[in-house]
Amino acid sequence: LQFTEEKLGQAEKTELDAHFENLLARADCTKNWTEKILRQTEVLLQPNPSARVEEFLYEKLDRKVPSRITNGELLAQYMTEAANDFGPGTPYGKTLIKVGETQRRLGTAEREFIHSASINFLTPLRNFLEGDWRTISKERRILQNRRLDLDACKARLKKAKAAEAKAAVTP
Repeated sequence: LQFTEEKLGQAEKTELDAHFENLLARADCTKNWTEKILRQTEVLLQPNPSARVEEFLYEKLDRKVPSRITNGELLAQYMTEAANDFGPGTPYGKTLIKVGETQRRLGTAEREFIHSASINFLTPLRNFLEGDWRTISKERRILQNRRLDLDACKARLKKAKAAEAKAAVTP
C-alpha cells in the first residue's frame, strides 16, 4: 500500500543518504559493466555461439567440459598429414612439417591462454555476479521493505496525531 501510494504521489517517501545513493549507483554501474565485460570476453575466447551454449550447459550441470581441439591444432594436424602424404623428404613436405609444428605450438598456447583466462579472469567476474551481487540485491530489497514499513508507520502516526488534534478541538 505504501509503495503504491508513493508511486501515485499520495505518500511521503523517506529519502536515503546521498552517499548511500551514490554507492548504490556505483554498485549498479559495476554490475552492468561486469556483465558486459564477461559476455564479450566469453565471445572473444569462444567465438562459436553453439560451443558457448554447450560449455554453459556443461558448467550448469557441474560436468567437465570436453577438451576441444583449437583451430591452430587442427591446421597443424592437417599440415602434418599432408606432409606425410607428400613425403617428409620433399621440400614441400619439410615445409609443411615445420609450419605444422609451429601451428601446433600456437594452438597449444591458445588453449592454455583460454584456460588461464577462464580461471583467472572470468571466474572472479562470475563470482561477483553470482555471489556478491546477489547479496547486494537481497540487502537492497530488505532495506527497501524496511523503508516502506517506516514510511507506513510515519503515515499512521501522522493520521493518529491529526485525529487526536481534531478530537481535542471539538468538544
